[in-house]
This record gives sequence, structure tokens and C-alpha cells, in this order.
Amino acid sequence: MSVVLQNSSGWVLDARSLIDRGYERCVRCTGHLKSRVKCSFKRQCFQISKSHYNVSGAATVDGKHTAVMQKTDKRSKKRKRKHSENQGEIDAKAFHEKVRGVILEGTKSLVDSAQSAGYLMGEAEAVKDSPPSQDCRLAALCEMAKELPLVADEEQEWTRSLFTEEGRVSQVDLFSQVTENREAWAALVSLMGEEYIIPPNTAFLLSDFTRLQPLVQSGRRFDLIVIDPPWENKSVKRSRRYSSLPSSLLKRLPVALLASPGCLVVTWVTNRPSHLRFVRDELYPHWAVEVVAEWFWVKVTTSGEFVFPLESPHKKPYEVLVLGRYRPTDGLTSPLKTESVPVEDKRLIVSVPSALHSQKPSLSEVLKLYVGAEAECLELFARSLQPGWTSWGNEVLKFQHVTYFSLEAEAREDGADDPAVALDCSLPEKSDGLEVSSLPANSAES
Repeated sequence: MSVVLQNSSGWVLDARSLIDRGYERCVRCTGHLKSRVKCSFKRQCFQISKSHYNVSGAATVDGKHTAVMQKTDKRSKKRKRKHSENQGEIDAKAFHEKVRGVILEGTKSLVDSAQSAGYLMGEAEAVKDSPPSQDCRLAALCEMAKELPLVADEEQEWTRSLFTEEGRVSQVDLFSQVTENREAWAALVSLMGEEYIIPPNTAFLLSDFTRLQPLVQSGRRFDLIVIDPPWENKSVKRSRRYSSLPSSLLKRLPVALLASPGCLVVTWVTNRPSHLRFVRDELYPHWAVEVVAEWFWVKVTTSGEFVFPLESPHKKPYEVLVLGRYRPTDGLTSPLKTESVPVEDKRLIVSVPSALHSQKPSLSEVLKLYVGAEAECLELFARSLQPGWTSWGNEVLKFQHVTYFSLEAEAREDGADDPAVALDCSLPEKSDGLEVSSLPANSAES
């Protein structure tokens, strides 16, 4: 039930179910032992049961009382100084007024339909456990890996299988090779001294922005590229959750070397109008990408209410996606057949968001209509992996860490018919690739 329903306004997604689909078959490899495990993303990550504000009608999607808002925080009672709007705030208000009706009416249509089908009815039993957290050192490791010399092209093997032919975990270099799990099952393996769950038929590169060469040199061309840039904003600077990237540097992404003709390019954009203008007017033209649609991800609670009031002056319950088609000017190759399927404008993707910062819902099921079921798909600035996709980022394994999953040993009488169980999953004595022990022990964490 990953796609709960679809209508003319868009889609309702069950984001957690979309994740779990990749782990229906999972094998844990520890030393010389192997075992099948039931694996699912922790339920409490998607238990957003209340709006972030205590609102009298403000978080509902029926269009009533959307201007009434009261914070539960006592700080709201303090007298605030008069504030004169800057141009960015004026532009943000204008954009919101432009899309407000689409968000309100489309969300109501989708939520009403979902509730008629028994979804978004609230949780019968609350999950008491807090969402998991894990100190992610991946970005710091990538920063240190930049000090290692690059190997000459003719000497470098740009892709490497996660497993050897004998079923052992390969001596992969996660920082300078594209690592592939070519098996049809998920694997729980030890990498750099930590346990990660790698989905089936997936590939990934863990590297800094300046070390994209292995992905380019691997020779793959993609029919779908989803980009989730670490946009600069004050909230990120204050929280220091991750390093942001100046908009101008995004132009250096080698999209022309990664995209097939007609490739669908989808970029997540914050609600800052300056970021949206940059993508539409500078970034996409620089990449020879033609804008074809603008969609919205609407975040709702498990009861179907907006997670933030629609009229909140600070945070909105929606984010923007800009969709475009790569149009190379050489004219030497044919576009995708799926280009005959038009990408509708102003569509909504409604889902309960993750409580984990910056974890976006998978777009695979929604976008396959426009790129084909067999499309080669790539995610840039990824923090997780998807079955059948290639992913890149300096935190690409962040949400693959075992702490985000619930594991249960799977009892079985005979696993002979399961190719995963038949493999020798023995691990080498040392961890793969760049050893954590070879890096400074007091490295800064991201």
C-alpha cells in the first residue's frame, strides 16, 4: 500500500511502506554466520500524530480558520518588536498566495479520498518510543578522504560489487568506487566498523561534492535524476545538522554527463522564492533542462491535518519540486519513449513526513509513469538508498544505519530455495576500503 491512492490532484503515499518494500528479503552476514532477518524501518519515525502548533482549526485542510494560530510555547506571549518585511518575505507571501488554493483544495480532495479508504484516520495505538538518532560521521570521513590521492583513470576500477563471487564482503573503497549490491536481496553488513542495511540491486558512492568522478566514469546514463540539494538557510546554520552548499556550486554538477536524452530531472526546493527562481531561471537552463512542471509535497499528520498551519508565517506544510526534461542540443540521440506521457503541472504528493530531519519520501512509484518501469534512476545528495537506484552523497548511508530499523530473526525450516541463504556471507577480518582506524580518532562529526 505504498501508493495509497491517486486522483486528478495527485497522490497519497505511505512513505514507510515504500521504504519497507526494499527489505522483504534480508540476510544478515556476521563473521562466518548468516541468517535471514525480518527488517522494517522503525514505525515511530512516521508517527506525526499532531500538528506542530496547538491551533484552533488552523492545521485542518477544510479551508476554515486557517489564519488563527497560537503557539503552545510560552514565548508566543512575549511582546514582539515591529518587523518590517524584506523583499524575500514579500516574495514568499506572493508565492504562497499564488499556490495556496492549489494546496488547500488538492490536499482536501486527496485526504478525503484517503480517509474514505480507511487511511489517515489517526493511530489506534501510539508508539511511545522516540525516533532513533545516530551520530553520523560520514561527511567528516568524506572530508578526510579528500586528502587521499586520486588514482589515474587507466588504473582505476570505478565500480565494485559489494560481494565477491564466494559471497564474502568485498574490499570495497566506498569513497572512490561506486559500490553495487547486485543481489536480489537486502544485506546487513559491516562497513567501516558500523552496520548498514543495503537494499537489493542498488549502487552508491559515498563522497564529497568534489569527488564525483567515479560516478561519471562508471559510464552510466540515467533516465531519472532526483536532486535534494543542501540549500543554504538560517535554520541549517543554527542547527548545524549538515553542511549547506552555495547555489552557484550546484551548476558544477555534471548533469550533462549523467543524463540520457529526455531524462526527467526533479529538484527539491525550499520555500524561499530566490531558490525557486534560481532553479527555474539559472540552474536548469545551465544544464539544458527545460522546466515542465512544478509539484508540491504536502506534509500531513496521521489524521490528515497539515503538520503546520497553511498560513504559518514561518514554516509551511509543503515543499516544492521542480520537474524538467534534459534537452541536449547535439541532436544525435533519441529521447525517451516515456516523453510521450505529459508531466502534469501543479500535482500534489501527500504523505506523513518522517520525524528524521531531511528524510524525503521516495518518488519512485510516482515518477515511473513518466520514465518507465525499467528506467535507470539516480539520486544526488542522497541520505538513503533505494532498490534499483544509484545514489550519491557525503551521507548516502545515513538512514541505512541499523539503528533506524527494527530487526527480528526469521525462523525457517529450509532456506535452500532462497539464493540469499545459500551464499557464504563470511566477512574478511578487517573492514572494507578506507579503514576508520586509518583516520584521526578525534575527527569532527557531521
